[in-house]
Amino acid sequence: MERSQWKWLYISIGFSLAVLIVILYLTINEKTIQCIKEINIVFLFLAFLTHLLTMCFWAMRIKKMSFSLGYKIPFLYSLNLVFANLLASAITPAQAGGEPVRVHELYRADVPIGDATAVVIMERVLDGIALAGFAAFAMIVLTDQWKMLGTASEFIVFVIWFFIADSLLLFYFSVRRPDIIKRVVNKITRFCLKKWDRSRIDEFIERADKEIDNFHDAVGRFIRTGKTGLLWGFLFTLLYWVSEIMTASLILVGLGQPPLILESFVIQLILAILMTMPLTPGSSGIAEVGATTMYALFIPASVVGIFVVIWRIVLYYFNIALGILSSIIIVRREAEMRK
Repeated sequence: MERSQWKWLYISIGFSLAVLIVILYLTINEKTIQCIKEINIVFLFLAFLTHLLTMCFWAMRIKKMSFSLGYKIPFLYSLNLVFANLLASAITPAQAGGEPVRVHELYRADVPIGDATAVVIMERVLDGIALAGFAAFAMIVLTDQWKMLGTASEFIVFVIWFFIADSLLLFYFSVRRPDIIKRVVNKITRFCLKKWDRSRIDEFIERADKEIDNFHDAVGRFIRTGKTGLLWGFLFTLLYWVSEIMTASLILVGLGQPPLILESFVIQLILAILMTMPLTPGSSGIAEVGATTMYALFIPASVVGIFVVIWRIVLYYFNIALGILSSIIIVRREAEMRK
């Protein structure tokens, strides 16, 4: 990574650690020490394995969706791509930095940029549909759990539904009217790159128009001939979110608490939605405070702090470690390609 990226990684980790220290300070007592002594390592190990399984579901989603467009991506390559995405997500608001990484790695696997972009954007669309569906299910079926969390949680989900609906509508118009997207890109490019030579700007716009056409064609291929890829993608999207949500329940059992499967489903759903907001790098601080606030309604205060620490180790710090390992592999690959 570049020096500026390391800086943002340090900021993200530092902010997360600071919040975790405050949470532990406010919740730790003698019962917490006793809880730590009685931790069931087996269930914590299962939590790590479940999180790895979640990454495998993500890798399979990319593999199947790419295959439906005619590109064969090896599973291990796709998995390493996902790991590299995790590091970029940890240093960018709303975890948005992962998308360019996935596009780049698909491009390195001989997938044209337009098709790679189509795969990555369709991933976001499927995530939005899945989260909206889960939110609808939770609000209709799990009414008791929602009531315990208060009206604020309902407001958050209604706002997210509105945001997702707008995003899907924007996606629809971008597919139906690519000429509008081209005009917008043209104006933004000329405004942002006005210091460039005109020939370079025209060349850049020409390339952008070509990739927009490639993206439009790829989405059309998903709709016309890649429906199987979309079905596989949606299946693995559902498996991804269910597996990610279940990780918290495994940690709770490891701490001697009830799994709180339904409650965790609602809480993890809200947290997943909050973490898509561009608030802090890697959503550090937001995730910790949100999890502490909501889980404190269901588990003792002496346990909630250590639970949030372990939960973030599994879903955040472990991601960073996997991302750094993946980045080393990619750097070595790039060095070999240059040779």
